[in-house]
Amino acid sequence: MFKQEVYLKALNFAANAHGEQKTPYGLPYLTHLVSVTMEVMHACEEANVEIEKSNKAITVALLHDTIEDTDVTYDDIFDEFGLEIAEAVDALTKDETLPRKEQMADSINKLLTQPYEIQMVKLADRITNMQKPPQHWDSEKIFNYQKEAKFILSCLKNCDMHLSQRLEQKIQEYRVYIK
Repeated sequence: MFKQEVYLKALNFAANAHGEQKTPYGLPYLTHLVSVTMEVMHACEEANVEIEKSNKAITVALLHDTIEDTDVTYDDIFDEFGLEIAEAVDALTKDETLPRKEQMADSINKLLTQPYEIQMVKLADRITNMQKPPQHWDSEKIFNYQKEAKFILSCLKNCDMHLSQRLEQKIQEYRVYIK
C-alpha cells in the first residue's frame, strides 16, 4: 500500500520540524501527525487508492502542519519533497494574513483545487482533533469548532466515504461537549 522509505522520510522531517512541540494535551506533537496519518492510511486501504496517491497522501498527512506551526517554509518542503507535496501542504495551511473568520473558507477553497487524496488529509485531521476539547476552551469555542467541522464535512464529503462517515460520527459524538 505504501513505501516505508517515503513514510520514514516524511516522518523524520516532521519530527525534526516539530521538535519539542506538544499537543494541547501535553503529548509530543508527533502523536497528532501519526494519528492523522493512520486515518489516511486506513482510508487509502479501504478505498484501494493507488500506491503513488497513497504515498502522496501519507507524506502530506505527516507534513500537514509544518508550514503552519513550525519554521519550515514552502520552499523547504519544495526542496525536500517537490512541487506536488509543497502545494498540498500549502493548501492545508491557514493563511494567517486573513481575518480568522476567513481562514477556513480560504483553506477549503485551496483544498478543492487539490486531488481527493489531499482533501482526505483535512478530513483525517479534523477527525483526529474531534476529541475532548482542551479545558481552557469556552463553550463558544467548542460550539464553533463543531460548526467548523460540519463546514469541512459539507465541502469535502465526496473525497472519501470512509473518512466522511468517520467525521460525521465524530461530529455527533462531540455534541456532549457543547453546553
